[in-house]
Amino acid sequence: MSIHDTRLRALRAEMAKTDTDLCILGPSSHMLWLTGVDPHGDERPVLVIVSQDYAGFLMPALNADAARQNTALPFHSWGDADGPAQALTDILTQAGATRPGLSVVLDETMRADFALLVLDALDSPRRRFTADTVGRLRGHKDAAEVEALIASARLNDDAVRAAMAQLKVGMTERDVQAIIHDYYKAHGAQPEFTIIGFGANGAFPHHHTSDAVLEDNMAVLIDTGCRIGGYPSDMTRSFWFGTEPDEYRTIRATVDHAVKAAMAAARPGVKAREVDAAARGVIEAAGYGPKFVHRTGHGLGIDVHEGPYITATSETVLEEGNVFSIEPGIYLAGRFGVRLEEIVVLRKDGPEILSALPRMLDL
Repeated sequence: MSIHDTRLRALRAEMAKTDTDLCILGPSSHMLWLTGVDPHGDERPVLVIVSQDYAGFLMPALNADAARQNTALPFHSWGDADGPAQALTDILTQAGATRPGLSVVLDETMRADFALLVLDALDSPRRRFTADTVGRLRGHKDAAEVEALIASARLNDDAVRAAMAQLKVGMTERDVQAIIHDYYKAHGAQPEFTIIGFGANGAFPHHHTSDAVLEDNMAVLIDTGCRIGGYPSDMTRSFWFGTEPDEYRTIRATVDHAVKAAMAAARPGVKAREVDAAARGVIEAAGYGPKFVHRTGHGLGIDVHEGPYITATSETVLEEGNVFSIEPGIYLAGRFGVRLEEIVVLRKDGPEILSALPRMLDL
């Protein structure tokens, strides 16, 4: 049985547990995870529709041959001359989706026109999104996924080391970004994203890497990730270029303590908000509560941001096999920002860090 057969079987089991009649996914990472198909996405409707007794694709004819190389599921193809209406009717009939009041799980990432097309074709559906079906299943990383994520994390470590070794006065943020991206490409990976923040730019959590110039005695923040083997990495390190001031050292130690507190709180059965509270409590106790302006973390898998989300309000119960970031930060506008980020996989006895690069890095 292939991995995608296994995932389809698992999805049907979750659908049975949640009284779900139909699961409808668009051309997204959900579709890729479930079927291995990553079709060209444009205005032509593409769907995979799953019931307990049937699973198949609504697929534009011009993309069908390419998509068939990656799946044995049946296709209901349609051409531009005719449109998708009849093919959609056919696949819904095959899936047994003709009675009123079906309980439908809908891909929250698909185009609105795709979603409305299929909802309008159903009779009084009750719809929700994927959190308790596909989303929950994707939150459980199998051994192969964890190994792929570790490989990506370790390559990311080496790229950051390479960049740090070449830092010098007069470099721009873009120069550092180029070193990291060149390292990725030389080792068979693709850049996923890179934020380089010198000085005050580090106080913008989602700073756009710029032509700002590195000076002596300046804070540096590097938040970067690559993709290799289909899976990404994500890691942030903050450090001082020059002689580290006491204030910066104290703030960085506070953020590190917040990471440790979150990791101590993260266990199977714990709600995500409890992990956020543990990190936030350390920063609030140090007097910097308002300077921690974002959630503590997000899941990582096929997507850089996916469930579970480690927020102050999340009731999600963490489970063994979840992979997520722990990344508290303190941001002092006009001066600097400190964020320290680890990606962890949750084991039965707690989190395991994927990176091997020390958090409290010094040049």
